[in-house]
Amino acid sequence: MKARVLVFLKSTVLDPQGQTVRHALNGLGYREVADVRQGKCFDIAIAEGVTRDQAQKDIEALAHDVLANPVIEEYTVELTD
Repeated sequence: MKARVLVFLKSTVLDPQGQTVRHALNGLGYREVADVRQGKCFDIAIAEGVTRDQAQKDIEALAHDVLANPVIEEYTVELTD
């Protein structure tokens, strides 16, 4: 089983790196790009024998406590077989 954790700044937090990317894309002719939010992606392999429920619980805790700063970031957890 694998988990993917996506971490992004909350919409209320300014994203200067995302704005720089948007500006660069507009400069390259991609005028339809109105906004870009930059984030992080973590792909995590889960050990054999761990149940789906336990993996979900553990990865949620890991995301909240270690991978994301819940004050300024939000995250999603996806489990795949």
